[in-house]
Amino acid sequence: MKISPVCKKPGVVYLVGAGPGDPELLTLKAYRLMQEVDVLVYDRLVSREILDLVPSGMRRIAVGKSAGHHRVPQQRINEIMVELALSGKRVLRLKGGDPYVFGRGGEEAEVLVEAGIPFEVVPGITSASGASSCAGIPLTHRDYSQSVTFATGHLRDDSLNLDWPALARAHSTLVVYMGIGKLATIAEKLIEHGRDAGTPVAVIHRATQPDQMVVVGTLETIAGEIEAHGIKAPASIIIGEVVALHGKLGTLEQTLPELVELAALSA
Repeated sequence: MKISPVCKKPGVVYLVGAGPGDPELLTLKAYRLMQEVDVLVYDRLVSREILDLVPSGMRRIAVGKSAGHHRVPQQRINEIMVELALSGKRVLRLKGGDPYVFGRGGEEAEVLVEAGIPFEVVPGITSASGASSCAGIPLTHRDYSQSVTFATGHLRDDSLNLDWPALARAHSTLVVYMGIGKLATIAEKLIEHGRDAGTPVAVIHRATQPDQMVVVGTLETIAGEIEAHGIKAPASIIIGEVVALHGKLGTLEQTLPELVELAALSA
């Protein structure tokens, strides 16, 4: 999209990561900017609890997308940011997770540069980190996984043309973003390219939020498991031997709030 800056001094756009959903996982900088800007432009994955932290009088523009349904096309989102900034507004472009990890932050930053708009990127906790921590699944572990790869299950042309031989390597953790609708195909392709069918898989729905749900299976069984549990997006997929630690570490994570509450009552 080609946009020529006008003579009026532009405002500024902040591309900010809201993290995986829990408002306590916001950065201090993200929270401060949420109180100071003029306009909020936010995605569907920004939780209600985080939106509740925004001053009630601030102008809000929802531009959320869901699988197969773009409420506001990306080109229009780009135009909205540029139009607001060129009118002198301080714009907070708030995204779930981290803007530069499958958040289209790079695309939007390119548009802002082309339009001559000052901008700043504020990182957020990406969903892979939030989901793995809350599910008790370390992304790396000396005994199970020496590397981790992030991949998307939703390419621009809606294909799944990924580097399957590389993604299928054993003793490596694979985290798939936006792949819940194609999980059966993803599992099939990984097995086809050499990953053991018994490789553990975890699907974490609404990670870090009160209604978080974790479903565990294997490459061979996980598609049936999520169908049986009715899991829909948003959900993160973690594939690899580290998932086996969920039974040990995930139990502790889930009982910790109860232990804290009991300790407070007995104090």
